Amino acid sequence: MAEGETFGPLLHGTARAWRLKLDERLKPMGLSQAKWRTLLHLSLARNALTQTAIAERLGIEEPSLVPLLHRLENEDWIIRRTSPHDRRCKMVLLGRRAQNVISRINAAAEELRHELLENISAADLRTCVRVLTQIHAKAEKKNGNGALAKFPSTKATRVKDEHRARGRSSRRA
Repeated sequence: MAEGETFGPLLHGTARAWRLKLDERLKPMGLSQAKWRTLLHLSLARNALTQTAIAERLGIEEPSLVPLLHRLENEDWIIRRTSPHDRRCKMVLLGRRAQNVISRINAAAEELRHELLENISAADLRTCVRVLTQIHAKAEKKNGNGALAKFPSTKATRVKDEHRARGRSSRRA
């Protein structure tokens, strides 16, 4: 197989393996991958997010997200409130239980990141981040129908990843 043909599967497999490793570490806290990913996206947001925004960031359809949000709300991980601007819209924010464990989630993610990247040179990490950023930017460009491709990570994630590649620590996973 040519390098270009293995890139996609390798990228997908690496991301999946990384998430599964973190999932193993967070299970003792009562967090599945779906739960901790949702909580982390909420923790990275400056304000409450709409259910639609959460679904977009997770890369899933909103109807698939609703049962997860019900579970998170019933377990006191999140709070859902009606938007003051549109009663049809639900705003989601971290509940007290989640606020108490976000630092532990971030610490577990940072520890895993260190373990997985520790033997990779800073130059290789910079190259990897640069290449992935270029691919991501191309993928985000407008589709043939004029619609912008939607991805959960945007400038904030790129900046955070660039800081990590330069050896600066990040407080978030």
